[in-house]
Amino acid sequence: MEELLKYITTQITGNEDIAIDESESDGIRIYTIKAPKEVMGLLIGKEGRTIRAIRLLARARAIKEKTNIRVELQERD
Repeated sequence: MEELLKYITTQITGNEDIAIDESESDGIRIYTIKAPKEVMGLLIGKEGRTIRAIRLLARARAIKEKTNIRVELQERD
């Protein structure tokens, strides 16, 4: 899943400085996309459409793998 999210985000932004962190809470895998401030707008998209599409693709992959996931977006320090 991390490879999928990394591929999608780097292709959208053209920026390799994006990190994907994985953690687990209550049986749900949480993937946090950490991106620089200058590309956050590209990942969020107009009215949040891009991040919703990323979450939809990740959810489709999670269903295939029979897992529960959540995708979050965070500004990288």
